Amino acid sequence: MENFALIGFAIIVGYVLQKLHIFPEETPNILNKFIIYISLPAIILLQVPKLNFSFDILVPAIISWLVMGLSAVLVIVISKMFNWSKSITGSLLLVAILTNSSIMGIPIINAYLGEEALPYVLIYDQLGTFIALAVYGAFVTAYYSSNSSISSKVIIQKILTFPSFLALLIALLFLGQSFPPLLTSILTTFANTLIPVALVAVGLQLQFKLPKNDIKPLSIALIIKLAIAPLIAYIITITFGWNNLAGQVSIFEAGMAPMITAGAMASMAGLAPRLSIAIVGYGILISFITTAVISKLII
Repeated sequence: MENFALIGFAIIVGYVLQKLHIFPEETPNILNKFIIYISLPAIILLQVPKLNFSFDILVPAIISWLVMGLSAVLVIVISKMFNWSKSITGSLLLVAILTNSSIMGIPIINAYLGEEALPYVLIYDQLGTFIALAVYGAFVTAYYSSNSSISSKVIIQKILTFPSFLALLIALLFLGQSFPPLLTSILTTFANTLIPVALVAVGLQLQFKLPKNDIKPLSIALIIKLAIAPLIAYIITITFGWNNLAGQVSIFEAGMAPMITAGAMASMAGLAPRLSIAIVGYGILISFITTAVISKLII
């Protein structure tokens, strides 16, 4: 219950601050940069070394990548059908694909499936969403934020210098190891800033009145993220016989709201910033309803 309250309260705080014009207009961009350059790398360095690999725990990771891959293909096909700009396409390839697997996933799945489900949440999050954010997210921002053709060399360079990807490479070197208590404490402090800072940033940028041109891509993005993605996950679990707790967690995770950090990344890269933040904001609100529907169907 506390997590649900924090989510709602932080977004409201950001929205009120926006309406009162207390902070400068560039504040959301500054907060987004703080998330991408400090909070997110801290979480990766803190959590990834804790992983132990086995096939059983890879089920959520496998499902996450299949869901993201198929959803991305769908976004590209629909974008071509409607002849959307490179900016809108790039925005949807981030916010309609990357799921809010930890900030929303942990409290919601804990509420519906209990604490025994949380290890699978972390697998989906760390081996699926986190790696996708670092590699796929960096690729999308590098390619779609460019106004001209961009070489593979430049894309690779941007990926390799992206903060979360660098943090991932470092974290993988310490698999199965523990950092000294002092370093762990510092990383934990920075990692704990992600949720409140990210949610306040969403509130600061949340717009309920959108231009008519944004309504169609917003609607399609939310349909893909909140309805089609969990349906894909459900079909995968049925096909491979993964009708267990790991499969249930994966279906829930696939249907979570769009990732807040993906919205921050899209906004910072200039990929339809207003649309990107709107998709995240509306997605968070609507996901409380859609995840309740998912719980009725699979539990």
